[in-house]
Amino acid sequence: MPECASTNTEAHELLHKNGATDGCVIVAGAQTGGRGQRGNTWDVEPDKNITLSVILKPTFLEAQHQFSLNIAVSLAVLNLLRAYLPVGASLKWPNDLYCHNQKMGGILIENSVSGRFLQHSVIGIGLNVNQVTFAHPRATSLALRTGEQFPLPKLVNALLENLERRYLALRSGAAAAQKAEYLRHLYRYQEWHLFEVDGRVVSGQITGIDPAGRLAVLIEQKLEFFQFQQIKFVIED
Repeated sequence: MPECASTNTEAHELLHKNGATDGCVIVAGAQTGGRGQRGNTWDVEPDKNITLSVILKPTFLEAQHQFSLNIAVSLAVLNLLRAYLPVGASLKWPNDLYCHNQKMGGILIENSVSGRFLQHSVIGIGLNVNQVTFAHPRATSLALRTGEQFPLPKLVNALLENLERRYLALRSGAAAAQKAEYLRHLYRYQEWHLFEVDGRVVSGQITGIDPAGRLAVLIEQKLEFFQFQQIKFVIED
């Protein structure tokens, strides 16, 4: 579609109307109200970036292991980026795509649970491709990093192929291998950096991700675990 408020919202409406099949994709040229983690908005110029949502029905995946889906999706997007940016692309916990210290994209996954298992998942992906000016100083794009412009349909097809491959691997039992790969590409993994916790800036080292997707950080010789909203990366220029 040329434009919508949010592809994730469109996906939820399809699910509500029972009009969504497993693997259904909603692609928009522009979003007027794209959403990100922590309730942030995702503003992009029309027809210059990837803005899409995919509906999956991962009924094989227990709710307590739902972060495995985040990992699989994140790796799919990273695979696309690394085809054009072999150096510098990484995954910033929980769902951001980074190049060095700048954000290139984000993922928003909204899950519905039935009993112990996931019922359906709406996976929103935003990736900066051909846009070269941003209101946020820490945003970047493939075009800014390479000096090139890219055909969006080709990139969307490659992204969806990567996503299908990663999702099928997860369904076939590759969660542990994908988690190990996720950690290898995790932004600031096993490095000492500054974080903000409860309004206080502390020095910490990311040591891993627990089964619930919490970030494990060593702070003052104590290993602590954080949910999405409980810790903030301090990124200095």
